[in-house]
Amino acid sequence: MLRIYDVMLGALESLRGVLPQVRKHDHSLEDQLRRAATSVLLNIAEGSGSRGGNRTLRYSNALGSARECQACLQAACALGYVAAVEPALGDKLREVVATLVKVTRD
Repeated sequence: MLRIYDVMLGALESLRGVLPQVRKHDHSLEDQLRRAATSVLLNIAEGSGSRGGNRTLRYSNALGSARECQACLQAACALGYVAAVEPALGDKLREVVATLVKVTRD
């Protein structure tokens, strides 16, 4: 299992405080963020149990969903649903994205 599985699990835990704030203003955006974040974790886990092209595909899917999480959070901030994203959450998502970029290029 990639170490970023635990990093992403921590990011999900950090989202617990953000999701209700977003939901108060935009149910659809909250749902999208929650599903994308969960998808990252699940695709990392699935990729860790896959081989060859399937592994790369799962990690690529996780990468797309991680970037989607970042975009959802940026949208929530831009729309004023949340004041700011915790720096630790942003750091975790950047670490996940950077690692997935690396493993999908190898």
